[in-house]
Amino acid sequence: MPVEIHLMSGYAPKEVFVRLAPQFEKKTGDKPILHYAVLSVIRDKLTAGERPDIIVMPVPLIEGYVTQGLARADARATLGIVGTGVVIKQGAKVPDISSRDAFRQALLDARSVTHAPPAATPSGAYCAKMLEQLGIADVMAKKVIHKPALEGGLAAVASGEAEFGIFPKSEIVNVDGLQLVGLLPQGVQFNNVYGAAVVVGSKAAEPAAAFVRFLADPANRPVWTNAGFDPPG
Repeated sequence: MPVEIHLMSGYAPKEVFVRLAPQFEKKTGDKPILHYAVLSVIRDKLTAGERPDIIVMPVPLIEGYVTQGLARADARATLGIVGTGVVIKQGAKVPDISSRDAFRQALLDARSVTHAPPAATPSGAYCAKMLEQLGIADVMAKKVIHKPALEGGLAAVASGEAEFGIFPKSEIVNVDGLQLVGLLPQGVQFNNVYGAAVVVGSKAAEPAAAFVRFLADPANRPVWTNAGFDPPG
């Protein structure tokens, strides 16, 4: 009997699931049901007792849930590495991000910049820390628009509200009307390693484990690459 597999994920792999979830359902009959949110919201839902069948998030967070006894160590996989990039509206002036110093100046020259709220996602937390390390946090405080990429951040870039955005590459590529300038330069780059794990007590444990294996199958690597992820390891 086919079952539903409920999955909680950050937004970074959304493009992958759009492609792979229907393929898995066609192959097995089991239907992945995707629930997306910023990672802070997923954390709060798990803390409140919600239990999906699978969680998809950065590997360090999954390791923490394995230690807590919420995620299964024997039904997990590392899926890919996603870098952090700069995105602009198609046709807009391209900022120079070729070096740490050039990127710092681009930030200072920008009228406005958007990145995720520091408390919401790892990339948002990193951006806030990066601005401090660059010594421009006070100046940028009046320029930064805190919005997750898929919850208003990319829309702010598309509308011109923000001159450019700083988001995971996977949330930038393949978006009509926007252009990936490139990844953050050496010295300020931030990479996130994403993984998946079956949740302890899942009522669809075996189909969920099969879906995790399917996501990590080398045959599906081109889908991850097209979505902005580099191979793990």
